[in-house]
Amino acid sequence: MNVVDSSGWLEFFGDGRNAEFFSTPLSDAPSLIVPVITVYEVFKRVLLDRGEGAALEAVALMQQGEVVELTSASAIEAARLSVEASLPMADAIILSMARARGATFWTQDAHFEGVADVKYVSARSD
Repeated sequence: MNVVDSSGWLEFFGDGRNAEFFSTPLSDAPSLIVPVITVYEVFKRVLLDRGEGAALEAVALMQQGEVVELTSASAIEAARLSVEASLPMADAIILSMARARGATFWTQDAHFEGVADVKYVSARSD
């Protein structure tokens, strides 16, 4: 099972430098878990950058995976993780959902470098 961070989805949709890295989990829809907060973040960014049509297309592709809603129990677990690891809200929710499902978390956000069960690639252009 795999969870891709919002930055990874955006990198993939924008055909960025790390798009190929994220194509591995994103090409395996049956193993893809999509936290609902990533739907929010990706839709918002694509809407701002490329318009509603492109944003709706992006979300349609995201929904080929299993979209997971935020429940009270998952919110509490994410809050605990946020405090323990000093993570922002969305990052804590996404990582917490990945861990709850035993999934690998794919990201290019630097504060996840070296974290267990995380596949990280640098977003920096070296």
